[in-house]
Amino acid sequence: MALQISATNPEHPALLLALPWHLPLEEWPDEYLVPLPRGISRHVVRYARAGDEVIAVKELAERPALREYELLRDLDRLGIPAVDPLAVVTGRADEAGDPLEPVLITRHLRGSQPYRSMFETTMRPATMHRLMDALAVLLVRLHLAGFAWGDCSLSNTLFRRDAGAYAAYLVDAETGDLHPRLSSGQRDYDLDLARVNISGELLDLEASGALHPSVDPVEFGMEICARYGDLWQELTRTSVYPAGKYHYIERRIRRLNELGFDVAEMQIQHSSNGDTVTFVPKVVDAGHHQRQLLRLTGLDAEENQARRLLNDLESWMATQDDYAPGDPLAARPEVLAHRWVRDVFRPTVRAVPLELRGAMDPAEIYHELLEHRWYLSEGAQHDIGLDTAVEDYIENVLPKARDTLEAVTPE
Repeated sequence: MALQISATNPEHPALLLALPWHLPLEEWPDEYLVPLPRGISRHVVRYARAGDEVIAVKELAERPALREYELLRDLDRLGIPAVDPLAVVTGRADEAGDPLEPVLITRHLRGSQPYRSMFETTMRPATMHRLMDALAVLLVRLHLAGFAWGDCSLSNTLFRRDAGAYAAYLVDAETGDLHPRLSSGQRDYDLDLARVNISGELLDLEASGALHPSVDPVEFGMEICARYGDLWQELTRTSVYPAGKYHYIERRIRRLNELGFDVAEMQIQHSSNGDTVTFVPKVVDAGHHQRQLLRLTGLDAEENQARRLLNDLESWMATQDDYAPGDPLAARPEVLAHRWVRDVFRPTVRAVPLELRGAMDPAEIYHELLEHRWYLSEGAQHDIGLDTAVEDYIENVLPKARDTLEAVTPE
C-alpha cells in the first residue's frame, strides 16, 4: 500500500512528505525532532518540525487513528479546547517493505505543558487547585457538547497559563464518543474515571517525591468531582422566581457571564396561577469574554486573559475625550477598541524583547505587565504608569529565573 496523507489543509501534505515515514517513530533522528516535554502515553509520541510548524506525531493503529482524527475535528467545530488535528498518515513501510503503524498528527499547542513537567519542581497546593478548576471547566464543556471523554486524566490534558489561572485542553480523544446529549450515567462514569485517574497520577507523583507533602492525592481526586458538580449545577439548574421579578433572570445570566459562559438559548415559563416564573438555560456556550474581546479588537485570547484585557480596555476608553456612552456622535466602542490595540496593547507587548518572552503569548505578556504595574503602584502609593512598569519588568523580572510552568520554546 502506498503512503497516503489525509490532511485538513492542502498545504500540509507537501510539508509532511519530508519527514522519515520509513522509520519507526522511536528511531527518528534528532534532526527531525523538537525537544519539548512529553506526557505519559500508551503510544509512541514525538514532537517534530514540519516547515514552520511544530507537530505532535503519535503512532497507533489505522482505525483508531482515523477515528480520533475525526473526533478532534468535531471538537474543533464545536469550539472545544483540544489539540488541532492536522493529518493521518497511512500506508507506511520500512525500507524492507514491512508495514509500520499509521500516525495521527496534531499541531503542538504553543505555551502548553503536560502535567508531569509542571511537577519538576514541587507545585504549591494553590496552583494545583487552579489546575483542578481548569480541568473541571474542560470536562463540563465537553459534557455540554455531548462528548463523553472515556479517559479524563491529567495525562490526557495539556495546560496553558491564562492570566493567573490555567486553561485545559484535551489532548487524547481516542476513547471518546460524541452524542446529541449525555445521560447522567454517562457523565457520572466520566467523572468517576477522572477521580480514579487523577488520584492514581498524584499517588505516582507522591511515590517519586514530586508532590507537595500537604497534598492528599485521594482528596484532590475528589476535588474534581466537587468542582465539576458546582459548575454543572450553576450552568444547568432550573430557577423559580416571583412573577414580575425579571431582573432576577438578568442577574442569573450575568452570573453565568462572569463564569465565562453565554446563554445561547433559554426557556422561560409562567406557572399556571401566574405567581412564579421558571427559568432554564437550555444551551450554554463557553467563551463569553473571548467572543467579546474578539468582536471588539480582533484579539484571540484565553477566557481569563480576555476578561483582564477587557477590563483594561474599558478603563482606557473612559480616559478618551471622544468616549461618551449613549451619544450618537461619539466614537463607537469598536473604533476605540482598535485604537487601544494600535496605541496601547501592541506597543506595550512589542516593548518586551522576543528573546525574553519565552512561551508566553501576547495576551499573557500584557496580563503580566498589568499585574506588575499594580504591584509597583501599590508600593509607590500611586499609579506608576504602564511605560514605567514595562521598563522595570524587562529589567528586573524577565532576566531572572522563569516561572516553573513556562513551556520550553523550540528553537
